[in-house]
Amino acid sequence: MGLSALGSAASFANVPAAAGERGYAQGPYGLVHFNDTRTGMGVPMVLLHQAPMSHRQFSAVYGLLSARGVRAIGIDTPGFGMSDPTPFVPQVSDWASSIVAVLDHLKISRADMVGHHTGSLIATEVSLQFPKRVNKVVLNGPFPINESERKLFLDDLQKSEVDFEYRADGSHLSASFVKRSQFFGPGADPRHITRMQVEKFQGFGPFWYGHNAAYRYDHASSLLRMTHPTLILTNTGDMAYPMAQRARQLRPDMAYVELSGGNVDIVDQAPQAWVEAVVAFTRRD
Repeated sequence: MGLSALGSAASFANVPAAAGERGYAQGPYGLVHFNDTRTGMGVPMVLLHQAPMSHRQFSAVYGLLSARGVRAIGIDTPGFGMSDPTPFVPQVSDWASSIVAVLDHLKISRADMVGHHTGSLIATEVSLQFPKRVNKVVLNGPFPINESERKLFLDDLQKSEVDFEYRADGSHLSASFVKRSQFFGPGADPRHITRMQVEKFQGFGPFWYGHNAAYRYDHASSLLRMTHPTLILTNTGDMAYPMAQRARQLRPDMAYVELSGGNVDIVDQAPQAWVEAVVAFTRRD
């Protein structure tokens, strides 16, 4: 293979299969970046990422969803990925209107909301604030913490993210890499973890905005107010697995699926199983 061919292939090395088209919608706080596979029949599916990542969290499943006939739209939460940040420290409730701004831009009247971790909280808020724009909801990693747990999470957040130390020798990058690799677990691809670290630090807002909003959100209360058909999706190795069991107790009427193993990166670790669970629920009559 010649150098020109190699260069051509390398140019698209980080573009997910069946990525579709990227674009921007004008949201309440500025531009909202999204990735739209464009192809598919039926109700489109909005994918909402965990913090502090971007729509690229779903790179492993865009092609799989397209193959199942699903139009998937990954959205960068304001302040993350390539979306403009809020001009203030946001709460989860502040982000819902930015998601709907993308639907307006794409002329989509209703969509399924599929959120992972922090994204599941945003999906919840979209369903509560804009019920007519939502068809079904998938909460992959609900987070109904109590007040004592909230304090512990916020105390840790202050030390690990708000007061994050940027070191002159760059060692903060390697330390962050090692920590994220440990979260992923055995078999972590260093190229994959590198991409995650870039996503963490590239956002236009402080990366701690995501977990700060998540830890301050009262998901237990919100879960009780949800009226859309909803799937609680979890995996046994997820650190938020106990919270999914708590959500299941709060809402036994909601559908429930658990995948085996994995960790916080289940979308990458078991993309086929994840897509099967999501599509089986959202396409069910």
